[in-house]
Amino acid sequence: MVTLLKNARIYDGTGHNPYVGSILIENDRIIRVEKEISEAQAEQVISLEGLSVSSGFIDAHSHNDWFAVKKNPLPYFEPFLRQGITTFVTGNCGLSATGFEPDSAYVDKLGGGLFSFWETTDEYGTLEAFFNAIDHKNPCNIAALIGHCSVRAGLTGYSDRPLTAEEEEKMLAILEKGLKQGACGISLGLMYEPGIYADTAELKKVSNLCLKYNLPLTVHPRANSAVSMAYPEMIGRSHLLRAVDELVEVAKGTNLKLQYSHAIFVGRRSFKDKDELLTILHKLRKEGVDAGFDIYHEVTGVSVITVILPAWYQAMDQVKRKKAVNKLKLWMLCNVSSKLLGFGFQDIEIAYIAKDCKQFEGKTIHQIARERNETDLDTYLYLCEKSGFKGRVNMGPYSTSEIISELSRDDHCLYMTDAWVEDEGVQNPAIYDCFPKFLRASLLGNGDTMARTIRKMTGGVADRFLLKDRGYLKAGCFADITVFHEEKLKNAIPDQQKAFGIEKVFINGKLVLETGIINEALIKNAGHAVRGGL
Repeated sequence: MVTLLKNARIYDGTGHNPYVGSILIENDRIIRVEKEISEAQAEQVISLEGLSVSSGFIDAHSHNDWFAVKKNPLPYFEPFLRQGITTFVTGNCGLSATGFEPDSAYVDKLGGGLFSFWETTDEYGTLEAFFNAIDHKNPCNIAALIGHCSVRAGLTGYSDRPLTAEEEEKMLAILEKGLKQGACGISLGLMYEPGIYADTAELKKVSNLCLKYNLPLTVHPRANSAVSMAYPEMIGRSHLLRAVDELVEVAKGTNLKLQYSHAIFVGRRSFKDKDELLTILHKLRKEGVDAGFDIYHEVTGVSVITVILPAWYQAMDQVKRKKAVNKLKLWMLCNVSSKLLGFGFQDIEIAYIAKDCKQFEGKTIHQIARERNETDLDTYLYLCEKSGFKGRVNMGPYSTSEIISELSRDDHCLYMTDAWVEDEGVQNPAIYDCFPKFLRASLLGNGDTMARTIRKMTGGVADRFLLKDRGYLKAGCFADITVFHEEKLKNAIPDQQKAFGIEKVFINGKLVLETGIINEALIKNAGHAVRGGL
């Protein structure tokens, strides 16, 4: 089928100013992009008069590899598709769904407590097997990083010790095998087990693989806040900045493609670290390190309920937890941490506790405590135990609209969602309208220019992760195309748990979304496995 998309405002992914023109598609590829193309060359003509068009948006930081292997993946991709997203860079934060040997005794340790092989078609230890399982069998395109946490966990579980020479050699071999099979880089998750146990020497060896193949090393740092559980000292240099210092140590003296994941600042007292973070990243660039970062257009984020609960308390049995001395110690620690962070129980919203706890969803811990007529801490501990210490929360502030506006304009910033669809409870708002909000901010003068904004969610991401023939509207590229209405984007009211302004979406030449309706017959097999780098 040859299709002509006629008379659209074209943003080609380069960051250059748009122009009015037409796009000719044949099967899954773009064959021509010109100001005028004769209708006689097409079997089907679609007028886009008054509309804008770009390459399909690419989510630069996703965990949807875990959902691509679901028996029914469409519900997990549908809200992203409605945002105009056609491709995902997955496997972030060290937590890839691949990278383990078939006889591993620790497969249940993969996923960092956030993801698991539940209702999946199978477990896929190698990237080759994973790509074969999803290629032309998935709604959207999937590129994949290979995760350091997953590979390390597959070998030694959550062992809190240095790897033996043999274990380290095997870990590096599995990571390199993933790169050879089409991973678009390696991801680190230094806030998750077992990534938290890796020392700088180990991280440098992992980064050397990225240098060898000229691929990015994406990093969830040890801390995203002024104080955290990552470092014992509660005063002195911000923990967020100490975590960045570690990345400087890993990358210095190289031309490493260092991608700082989700530039967030958890707690109001962490906001002051924004300027120094940018200064460090820009200094690294001047010294030859190819440093960049990514952001989402949200001021809150998702975490596990135990994010502020120290490990020593979790390890106690119920009798010890109830002892007054331990409760007092915990109260003092939480109180000090709250003051140092500018963050408290009124900022933690319950997303999910358990099937019989729907009444808590969407309420803050402080609100629930008032309803229960008890202290915030007692309510918090009750909810932790009720959830088996596995509850989910939406919390903030992680950023401000002013910080997002500033960071979004940085030359080396990419856009992403860092979101996934949960089966139960309150969803992360980023699944609904994160990318349209970037576009809206641009049109209202609160973000980067439209051409640069679109580049940061298309061509810029494709270039960063070496995704061949993706991210651009030009001849030879795959026909991933998002059509949007700029006036609707500009005039929309965001944060309504739905996307806005997106009119049509093509994935590999298939029109899978039109005027809000998904073509389920076409989208079922529309997505490709996107092999990066090599």
